Amino acid sequence: MNHRTETHPESPEQLIKNIQKLMEEVEAVVSKSGSGSESNGLAALQDRFSTAKTKVQGYYKIARQKVLDGAEVADDTIRSHPYESLAVALGVGVLLGALLRRRD
Repeated sequence: MNHRTETHPESPEQLIKNIQKLMEEVEAVVSKSGSGSESNGLAALQDRFSTAKTKVQGYYKIARQKVLDGAEVADDTIRSHPYESLAVALGVGVLLGALLRRRD
């Protein structure tokens, strides 16, 4: 069994590829008849799937916390500088409007 110990997290693309590979292996094991060696392979796949699921849950919690932290910082900034925030929003809206109008 291939157990990797990594100090850096996998990218979302790598994680998706690993999960897709794992699902292909599960389909291959399930399609075969149930002998002793396949049940060992199934147990190994279940272990890898459980590890992948735990990683995904961890990444979700980290991403969710980062989004909440960013929203809190943005809210604090807007509340502490309301007129500047309004001017920036107006400027961005004008630029987007000009770009969209230019396309048509």
